[in-house]
Amino acid sequence: MKLFITGTSGYIGGMLVERFLEDPKVEYIVALDMKPQLLTQPKNNPKVSYITQNLADPGWEEKVLSGGAPDIVIHCAWRIRELYGQRARQWKWNIGGSDRVFDFTFSNPSIKKLIYFSTVASYGSYPDNTIEHRFMEKEPFRKSDYSYAEEKRIAEERLQKKYEEKKLKGTAPQIFIVRPAAISGPRGRYQYIRFGLQSALSGALKKQKSFLYEIISLWVSWVPITPKWLRQYIHEDDVADIIKLLSQTDLNGGYEVFNIAPPGEAVLGKDMAEAVGKKTLSVYPWMVRVAFFFVWHLTQGRVPTSPGSWKVYSYPIAVDGSKITRLLGFQYKYSSKEAFKTKNGYYSRFVDS
Repeated sequence: MKLFITGTSGYIGGMLVERFLEDPKVEYIVALDMKPQLLTQPKNNPKVSYITQNLADPGWEEKVLSGGAPDIVIHCAWRIRELYGQRARQWKWNIGGSDRVFDFTFSNPSIKKLIYFSTVASYGSYPDNTIEHRFMEKEPFRKSDYSYAEEKRIAEERLQKKYEEKKLKGTAPQIFIVRPAAISGPRGRYQYIRFGLQSALSGALKKQKSFLYEIISLWVSWVPITPKWLRQYIHEDDVADIIKLLSQTDLNGGYEVFNIAPPGEAVLGKDMAEAVGKKTLSVYPWMVRVAFFFVWHLTQGRVPTSPGSWKVYSYPIAVDGSKITRLLGFQYKYSSKEAFKTKNGYYSRFVDS
């Protein structure tokens, strides 16, 4: 396999480079990110080459092809945290960059497969969502004022349209879309620490030596939960195994979408509090909305409480991730609760480092 992976200085893209390099079937990897190569990534491995460039800018296509066209494209790159006051720039990076990746895929006949990372957030956080309902792939995405969910929704629509247009003209590469629940595991919690709910509640932000993060850690001395608070988690090892499986699998249909989230109970507010050793504090959606508004503007976006994101913390989105088990026989190794708190896995070596 010859792979082109985007977003390789990020949490998932970087992990996939490391994991695929261990696969003897992989001939080489072209890894692209707008940020410099991670210090933890191999520097002298002849099977991987790194490109530092924004996907939205022209010129990377020729660099990727310089070593021969890839067989598989894995598109992970995305600006998840909204840029404060720069939505047009963010649109260019995310939608414009994705369009270039899609066009690159469809214009090179040697590319047989595109694996694209979407999100469950695009099902939409609405007040009528329930803890019991599990969204399935056949249910449509809904419009959102949360930029991450909305841009992902639009990107999927554009990908499908491009695929259908290409199919009408002849053959088209196989498209696999994965819609993961929140991804967690030792790499995410101990090696690649990002600002987020779990890192804030667990105290991981204190290690970042930031006055702002110290203040945030004090604010969450209790776990604030709304009446419908719910999270689903998928372990990073399961994500890597799913992508490896998709890279080696061909289905009869040319376009397949998979929710990826383990079966069983989700993580509720009380579970989150128990895991981080804190007490719960009951709050209501309007309180979350007000708090997110002020924090967003007071920190100018440094704390990711962008417009519309308060709904994600107020109204549940739970999905059915069983399709990949039914079609491909994939068995999740970790439940949602285990993924959320376990220290086991491929990256367990970073737990005590």
